[in-house]
Amino acid sequence: MKTALSIAGSDCSGGAGLQADIKTMSSLGVFGMSVVVAVVAENTSRVISILDVEPKMIKDQIDSIFEDIQVDAVKIGMLSTPVSIAAVYEKLVEYKPKNIVVDPVMYAKNGCALMPPSSIDSLLSTIVPLATVITPNIPEAECIAKMEIKTIDDMKTACKIIHNLGVPNVLVKGGHYDGDATDILYDGANFYSFVTERINTKNTHGTGCTLSSAIASYLAKGEDIVTAVKLAKDYVTEAIRYSLEIGKGNGPTNHFWKFYKD
Repeated sequence: MKTALSIAGSDCSGGAGLQADIKTMSSLGVFGMSVVVAVVAENTSRVISILDVEPKMIKDQIDSIFEDIQVDAVKIGMLSTPVSIAAVYEKLVEYKPKNIVVDPVMYAKNGCALMPPSSIDSLLSTIVPLATVITPNIPEAECIAKMEIKTIDDMKTACKIIHNLGVPNVLVKGGHYDGDATDILYDGANFYSFVTERINTKNTHGTGCTLSSAIASYLAKGEDIVTAVKLAKDYVTEAIRYSLEIGKGNGPTNHFWKFYKD
């Protein structure tokens, strides 16, 4: 069985973060593992508090995985402090995993900030150039590219700007864009559009985590980046279609929709 490692924050409500990543990997037939970088007290409506894990513990968790288990892909989610970013960067340089998917988690679905501005530059200068692909949504892409995104052409421009940071593949997600759900992938030479119908539901908590961990899972299974993104997009679309009415806010997607749809 192929393996994938999520390095991210937790979500005690189970819809996003490490919990969503492991559910996604399991659903797609990949053995999921985790490194906890932050414990987040979060539910479908709000983030209450965040407790960052000490850098030594982050590095020890990564060592414990790589010294024992072959890692076929790494998904990196919430990294909320420069010292946690530095700890993860040190170990990525040491172990050199083949596939790295970076989801630059800056905001929760309810708009709560998960990454302070002081950490963004650290992420862009260290982790991002090591990535196989980075997967910002439109607000995150606007922050990284320092531009406003209103059109598909704007998404493409942002892709080029972010690509110039040193990451070979950039996927700007169009969940915040009007109309169909259109994601744009840029590989430095070509643009690829992935378009699906927009599903009318508020229950989209954890969709970014789910998509990025699905991409990591398909890369772990040997798919090329375009195929991995397409298959991951199809997977998350159905997870949204069969999303769960859990909680008082934005409910979670259904990571196991293939197995049950009620």
